[in-house]
Amino acid sequence: MMLDTTPQRVPALLWILLLFPLFAFAQAVPAPQAGNDLDVSLVTFGPGTQVWERFGHNAILIGDRASGTRRLYNYGMFDFAQKNFFLNFARGRMLYRIDVDDPADEFPIYRDEGRWIVEQNLNLTPAQRAKLRDYLDWNSRPENAQYRYDYFTDNCATRVRDALDTALGGVIHAQLIAPSRGFTYRMDALRLMRPDPVMMVLIDAGLGPFADTRLSYWAESFVPMEFMRYVREVRVRDDAGNLVPLVARETVVDTGRLPEPPEFPPNWIWQALVIGILAGLGLLTLARKRARAWARATFAVSASLIALVCGIAGLVLIGLWTLTDHVATWHNENIALLNPLCLLLVPAWIASARASWQPSRFIKATSLLIAFIAALEFFLKIYPSFAQDNRFWIALLLPIQVALAAGVNLHRRAIA
Repeated sequence: MMLDTTPQRVPALLWILLLFPLFAFAQAVPAPQAGNDLDVSLVTFGPGTQVWERFGHNAILIGDRASGTRRLYNYGMFDFAQKNFFLNFARGRMLYRIDVDDPADEFPIYRDEGRWIVEQNLNLTPAQRAKLRDYLDWNSRPENAQYRYDYFTDNCATRVRDALDTALGGVIHAQLIAPSRGFTYRMDALRLMRPDPVMMVLIDAGLGPFADTRLSYWAESFVPMEFMRYVREVRVRDDAGNLVPLVARETVVDTGRLPEPPEFPPNWIWQALVIGILAGLGLLTLARKRARAWARATFAVSASLIALVCGIAGLVLIGLWTLTDHVATWHNENIALLNPLCLLLVPAWIASARASWQPSRFIKATSLLIAFIAALEFFLKIYPSFAQDNRFWIALLLPIQVALAAGVNLHRRAIA
């Protein structure tokens, strides 16, 4: 077969020969990999002044260099106006959601609240970045955005942690599940709530033995600030298979102006014991001086208030255990100290203001039973199965319950 070299064919052949290398080069260049234009960051916000801000907050920031957009995927959002919000809150069935926001709108809100902001740019491969972006977009659809919230096991930080861990194929979980600094849910909750002492004491009273589980780094990542700290220790493989830190770069976006929470929870056991002993001695003294009207009245008021507070608190603890989904409040041993049986004694303590008052056998037996149950809680601490850390409440309430039982059982009729 001969090559046709007629004049009209030559220009076409020349063009083919000149353009062939360009076509070949275009075929050799691979298509851009999904996720190449994405940047992924973990953003952490320091604690605020409101009760629900004390634990801090975090979110995932994904920037798209191709489109010039930056999207902040924000878990842990709630609305007081939500239908039956407070009823669901009491029952432990809170519905929270994920929102997608513009960091240019969100960051100024945290700055105005005086909260610090730290951004950690993460070393994810393009495929991992695309996988994370796709999951978050799916999760933020209206039909998928809501989830059942739990303070310790399913909150804004654990959702962020789990999303990143899934995109990385379980690397974060594998490296954080073993190490531990020995903290518990209770310890973190109390230290972070320290600026609100009343709320801190109420939380301590309401938490059961679940809250005293020793936490791995993975479990303690329910605190956003702790996850920010632990993620610095994680190592991942890059595209070339090299081991590199997960945190490529850390930037303090804003230093904030609020004081940092304490590193450790307060240890008020000895103070509680002193208060409990002094209160118990005071009650015994008033019982011995009941011949005087002021002593009878003071004893009656004090004992009635103690019985009322302890009895109502005990009913609340039983309700949290039996009627709600607040797992952290179940099997609360403080019921032995904040005993609902105390309510049976309220009428007797009110009547003790009379000079002619004589406690019945029922009153004496009930007061002894309450004191015995409180003392039993103290002795049961030697058994590992009674793991709840309620030493504060034992130190505070056991002397008072014993003093009330002793006062009524050593009762002598007042001489007018």
